[in-house]
Amino acid sequence: MGGISAVVFDIGNVLIEWQPEKYYDRTIGPDRRRAMFEEVDLHGMNELVDQGADFRKTIYDTADCYPHWRDQIRDWHDNWLSLAQPAIAPSVALLRTLRARGVTVFTLTNFGIGSFAVAEAHYTFLTEFDRRYVSGHMGVTKPSNDIYRMVEEDSGVMPGELLFTDDRAENIEAAAARGWQTHHFDGPDGWADRLVAEGLLTREEARA
Repeated sequence: MGGISAVVFDIGNVLIEWQPEKYYDRTIGPDRRRAMFEEVDLHGMNELVDQGADFRKTIYDTADCYPHWRDQIRDWHDNWLSLAQPAIAPSVALLRTLRARGVTVFTLTNFGIGSFAVAEAHYTFLTEFDRRYVSGHMGVTKPSNDIYRMVEEDSGVMPGELLFTDDRAENIEAAAARGWQTHHFDGPDGWADRLVAEGLLTREEARA
C-alpha cells in the first residue's frame, strides 16, 4: 500500500468547512464583519482555545473587552456549530472508505477541548478515527514541530509511513520537514486521486 501505515486527516476545511467569516457575513453583513475582524483578533482568540484554554471563558472574556461587539463575539461560542459547518461529505466518504478497507486513520487537528466536544456530538464521523490527536488536549498546535513528534511517539508509526493532508501550507511543510508524506488539501478530488495513487483505494472506491 505504497509504504503508508496510517493516513492522517486535518479536520478544518478538510472534513468540516471552517470559515467563520461566512457566519458573520450572514448575521451582521460583510461591512460590519470586516470592521469587527479588523478590531478584534478573533482568530488569535481561537488559537488560545486550540492550545487548550477554556472554550467559553476565553471567548466570553474577549467579548467583555469589546462591549459593542459582545453579542457577536459570544456567538463564536454560543453558535459554534453554525460557524463550523457543513461537513465536507466527499472527504467524510473517503475517511469511511479507508476504514472499511482496513487502513489505519488518524486525525491531527487544531481544535479546542470544549469545541471538539461540541463537534463530535454533532459530527459522528469524528469518533471514527483509530487515533485522535487534538491540539487542545496536547497543549500545542500545528505547525509546531512538537505536535508532529508527539504523534510519532504515541502512534509508533515512522514518519515516512504517515500520509498527512491539511489545507494549510505551513502545516504540511512542518510535517514534510520531519519526513512525513504529505498532501496539500485543495479539495476532495485531489485527495481522492492521491489515495488512489498510493494504492490505498481503487478508483471506484475513491469516487463512490
